[in-house]
Amino acid sequence: MIRMNQEVVPAEAIPTEAIRAEAAAAEAESADIEAIEHVVATVERTQRAKDAEGFLALFHPDALWTTAHGKALLGLDAIAAFTRAVLPDAVWDGDVTYEVAHTRFLRPDVAAVKVRQVYHSAEGDTEGTPLYVMTRQDDGRWLLHVGQNTEVRSG
Repeated sequence: MIRMNQEVVPAEAIPTEAIRAEAAAAEAESADIEAIEHVVATVERTQRAKDAEGFLALFHPDALWTTAHGKALLGLDAIAAFTRAVLPDAVWDGDVTYEVAHTRFLRPDVAAVKVRQVYHSAEGDTEGTPLYVMTRQDDGRWLLHVGQNTEVRSG
């Protein structure tokens, strides 16, 4: 038995080409998920290192970004100006982690990515819940195209 599109059918009932196509699609999606997770890990690494240029390299030129406190940044130039002004001097007394919580492909080259972001400090953890819309470029790279970060408030 083989599972195709959530339906279980006998393997002999499926043409070999269909099996190969399904396997190729699953392999491509797995590679895309790995690439997307790498981008999110790079967001974490660049935030921890306060590496503005490394962070900015992850963005599409037409990106839209909204910070956890609601500041809307339209286009890479605005994102770059804000990031270069804020990130290098950002002060926090702990660590930050980013974890992909869920990925949904809207199209093969567009993914909505829900992230769990946690700032760990001596006073306790605080959490953000970013949503990234990422697009795969012609060269295969995934870039941040839209980002909305929301602070999670307790209570």
